[in-house]
Amino acid sequence: MAANAIDQTRRMLSLVTYLRERPGAHVSDVARAFGISEDELISDLDVLPMCGTSFRGGDLLDIDTDGDRIWWHNPDDVAAPLRLAADEATALLVAARAVATLPGLREGDREALLRATAKLETAAGEAAGASARLSVIFESEGGVFAEVDRAISERRRLWLRYYSPARDELTEREVDPIRLFAVGHTYMEAWCRLSEARRTFRLDRVAEIKLLDAPAAPPELELRDLSEGLVQPSADDPEVVVEVGPGGRWVAEYYPHDAAEELPGGGLRITLRTPAPASLRRLALRLGGDGRIVSPPELAASARSAAAEALAAYGV
Repeated sequence: MAANAIDQTRRMLSLVTYLRERPGAHVSDVARAFGISEDELISDLDVLPMCGTSFRGGDLLDIDTDGDRIWWHNPDDVAAPLRLAADEATALLVAARAVATLPGLREGDREALLRATAKLETAAGEAAGASARLSVIFESEGGVFAEVDRAISERRRLWLRYYSPARDELTEREVDPIRLFAVGHTYMEAWCRLSEARRTFRLDRVAEIKLLDAPAAPPELELRDLSEGLVQPSADDPEVVVEVGPGGRWVAEYYPHDAAEELPGGGLRITLRTPAPASLRRLALRLGGDGRIVSPPELAASARSAAAEALAAYGV
């Protein structure tokens, strides 16, 4: 099962200590020690140089690899006692208090966070008083993320009320979560017990979520490669043709497509494939006067009908 976001964060924090004590460590040895693939390790190493004791360039981790060995060029600097500026201490305290209120956070993690927060308050001095006057309230997606992350960690099933824009309806279902990932939005990949198939759920479309006592038991599935994006149409999917004006050229940037032909006046005729053509009605409404669906005819008619209903609702 894929590591979740919190597990990956823990691993990367451990990597800092591990690599500091082993200059020139071999990639294969480090990957084996952490139980991950070499590609996953290299991905972590691509992120670590963006971390450090502050956002100032000289305080960031200086780590590189030639593909065989890993070198850390500033371990002594990172090992030096941490001194936070007032704004940095305030930001950390506000963030820590906010995270501690997230529903679904494991109790052990919450207690550890509160202990760390108390120590930081003592070290911050006057800055701690300023941070107490600030607060952060997470939107609903934050709570959903925490519940999903906990379900993955504890291998438990989830119950959802989920909004499907293609059908414009809320459905209830039980799912066995597999992983969290982000491609523009944050998603959960899971085995859906309603459809008995793998499904992807966007977290901001989850209207309600409950952690169940039933164990999660998704079938063994090969994780999809998301390097080419979330939507990867098949050659067997229905073909849709959309014509857009200059204001709608962004469609060709955001939607995988087979062809994009230039039209007079700066527009495009875009040919794409999708397993759910009805989902493009929302695209047609979003485009408004900047575009229209040309084919298939039934989808074009459905989009026109949806637009007429929307206008009627506003008395137009």
